[in-house]
Amino acid sequence: MSQLDIKKVRLSVDKNIGSKVKIRCNRGRHKIDVTEGVISQTFPSIFIVDVENKLDSSIQKVSYSYTDVLTKDVRLQLM
Repeated sequence: MSQLDIKKVRLSVDKNIGSKVKIRCNRGRHKIDVTEGVISQTFPSIFIVDVENKLDSSIQKVSYSYTDVLTKDVRLQLM
């Protein structure tokens, strides 16, 4: 995994700020979370997705790292 690969992922996520995404996150031990949200911010090491809680309509901010996307622990799908 090189810095160039991380930079490509960062530029791709940065280009899609404000877009709705479906996130599939591998939490380990056969636990997989699937959520939908909007990419709100990017930083040098992480990006933040706003996820709406369906029970009380509150918004939760969840952060993911670009290395998780490269290792496919987190998968993003534009909607």
